[in-house]
Amino acid sequence: MAAVSRVPRSRGGISGFMLILLGAWGALIPFVGPYFGYAYTPDTTWTYTTGRLWLSILPGAAAFLGGVMVLLAVSRAAAMTSGFLAALAGAWFVVGAPILPMVSTAGPGMPAVSQGSAFSAPVMRLLEGLGFYYGLGVVIVFFAAVALGRFAVAAFPAAGYVTTPTEVEPASQDGPYTARHN
Repeated sequence: MAAVSRVPRSRGGISGFMLILLGAWGALIPFVGPYFGYAYTPDTTWTYTTGRLWLSILPGAAAFLGGVMVLLAVSRAAAMTSGFLAALAGAWFVVGAPILPMVSTAGPGMPAVSQGSAFSAPVMRLLEGLGFYYGLGVVIVFFAAVALGRFAVAAFPAAGYVTTPTEVEPASQDGPYTARHN
């Protein structure tokens, strides 16, 4: 067995692509969401805050990087490391918003509901919480777990024969079955 276990190119492709998309969404939505009334305060486009750095940009970049690494990994160890990076990013999306205000003055802000939005204020707060942090983090953790599972399972050969079995046919004198040798 080789010291480095190679990974087939088809492993983790969909998971890596989804992690890239979700990481980009998580990092960019605080900046572009205000264009269509989907924002946390400050609800102005392309406004940088420390809360956005810790709660959106960094975990989004980590999920994006994890997805790229899943796609480009040539060894199982690199692929597993990138899957763990993406899973940690997703977990931070879920737990970061409630934790950060307790340890810092930075926070996510308040969900902003614009006049004329398609949904009521409570529904918009729910959708913003899911799309910015909690739901996004759960989906990132899901795809990271799928990638980790694919690479963990790939460490073991698929069920089947390692070598081709010899054909077996009934025999009359040597017992019920004997191997036929050609």
